[in-house]
Amino acid sequence: MSPPAKQNGTNGVAGNGHNVVPDVAEVQLPQVEGEWTVDKVLDALPGDKPTEGTTSPLAYFHILEKLKTNKREGWRRFGINRGESISDHMYRMSMISMLAPPALASKLDMAKCMKMCLIHDMAESIVGDITPVDGVPKPEKSRREATTMDYITKGLLGSVDGGRVGEEIRAIWQEYEDSKTLESHYVHDIDKMELLLQMVEYEKRGDHKLDLGEFAYVKTRIVLPEIQAWADDLFKEWNAYWVGHEHVRGDRGEESGVSAQKKAMQDDYYNKE
Repeated sequence: MSPPAKQNGTNGVAGNGHNVVPDVAEVQLPQVEGEWTVDKVLDALPGDKPTEGTTSPLAYFHILEKLKTNKREGWRRFGINRGESISDHMYRMSMISMLAPPALASKLDMAKCMKMCLIHDMAESIVGDITPVDGVPKPEKSRREATTMDYITKGLLGSVDGGRVGEEIRAIWQEYEDSKTLESHYVHDIDKMELLLQMVEYEKRGDHKLDLGEFAYVKTRIVLPEIQAWADDLFKEWNAYWVGHEHVRGDRGEESGVSAQKKAMQDDYYNKE
C-alpha cells in the first residue's frame, strides 16, 4: 500500500503527482445572525439551494444526507469530534424499537414506532443537534424544528405523490413532539436508552480517562418500566466498569459531580418533553 499523499502547499497536488481531495466527509452547519430561519441556513451552505415544489424527491434525499454528516453535539464537549452522526443514533434506535418485550409490543403500533425513531430528529438536518446545555430555550428549539419540518414535508415533499408521504412524516414527528401516546413515550425512552448505550461504549474505549457520567441523568427520565429494566441492566455493566474509580453520576445530580446550573438546564430541557 502506498504511503498517504502529502500536499506540497503550492498547487493542490500531492507529492505523488495526484490531486489532493478536500475533506468532504463533514459539513458544518453555519451559524446565522439574528432570528434563525431555514432560508438563512440553506443560503449559507455550499452547493445549490434545494428546489421546492417539484414532483421529484431528489432534494429531500439530499437533505437527508445532512443527518449523516451532522454529528451529535453533546459528545464534542468531551473531545469526541468524530463521534456518532444523527443518523447513526436514529438507526440504532429503530433497531432497538423492534425488541419491545411482548407484553408492551402488543399495545404498540410497532411499524409506527420504527418510523418515529427514524423521523424524530429529522429537523436536525438543518437545525443541528441542540443539547440541554447549549443555552437555546426549548420554545426556540421547538420553533426551529417545526419550521424545518414544515419546509421538508411541505416545501420539498408537498408535491411528491400528492404530498402523502410528507404528511405522514409531519404527523409522526408531531406525535413524538406532543408526547401523549404510548408510541411516543416508547420512542422517547428508546432515545434515552440509545444515548446511555453510547455513553457506556465511549467510556469503555476511554480506559477510565473519559468520564461522560453527566449524561446518566437521562436514566431518571425514562418512563416505561420495560425500558427502565434495560437501563438497569446497562448500569450494572457501567458500575462494574467504574469499580475503584471516581466518576460523575448524572443520575444522582449534584451529590455526584453535576453542577447545580447544569442540573437546572437538564431539568428545564426534559420537563418540556
